Amino acid sequence: MQIAVVTGASSGLGREFVYQISRTETLDEIWVIARRKNRLQELSAKIKTVHVRPIALDLTSQKSMTIYRELLKQENPDVRIFVNAAGFGKMGNYAEISRQDCDSMIDLDCRAAVDMTVLTLPYMREGARILEICSTAAFQPLSALSVYAASKAFLLHYTRALRWELSPRGIHTTAVCPYWIKDTEFISTAKKTRNSTAVRHFPLASHVHSVVKLALMDSRLNLAVSTPSPMSFVHRIFAKFIPHSAMIGIWELLRRI
Repeated sequence: MQIAVVTGASSGLGREFVYQISRTETLDEIWVIARRKNRLQELSAKIKTVHVRPIALDLTSQKSMTIYRELLKQENPDVRIFVNAAGFGKMGNYAEISRQDCDSMIDLDCRAAVDMTVLTLPYMREGARILEICSTAAFQPLSALSVYAASKAFLLHYTRALRWELSPRGIHTTAVCPYWIKDTEFISTAKKTRNSTAVRHFPLASHVHSVVKLALMDSRLNLAVSTPSPMSFVHRIFAKFIPHSAMIGIWELLRRI
């Protein structure tokens, strides 16, 4: 049984990946994973081209990891595509984001991403593809997004190293680094802190459809890093050549405008 596995599938990028994979790939099933079971069931009902299996799991829970591991063992699928889109961020400085939110960001964006990847890898073979959803925030330290940016830097570095480790197996691994995306729940969720104006505006934000379309294309081309919009590409180039101290200063000006 050839399948795709998509985490964070109840909304935003994850949901759009499910839509586009269902239209462009020949698979027996797509496993969709997120906390909100009703959202997953609604998504499953909308897709007619391939069977979609809703799997309601909280990836910050070790119990959920055990359930996923046992499901893989029971079904023994051939995972052709794994998309790790589960994650969230919070905006504000150290005093404006709760310790619980900081811990949750690290747990979901870092530990859960690694755990899900490691559990899935034994069921992947040559030609399979992994897309780890990072962010342009991974390219530099960002005040008012410090924990989120650090967590995505972790995931970017992990993905790039994993790419080399999986090269002998012929598994394609891509770190997807989008810029702001206007039609997801990320921004509204991130602003729910003690300072909702920590970042005031989100100019030239992308759309989820184009980001996913370009990310899937970059994955097929086996690119190490996908910057699926003009702004994400520009950010990546600038971060390579401009010192982080200067980039942080520029960011401080931009986020207050």
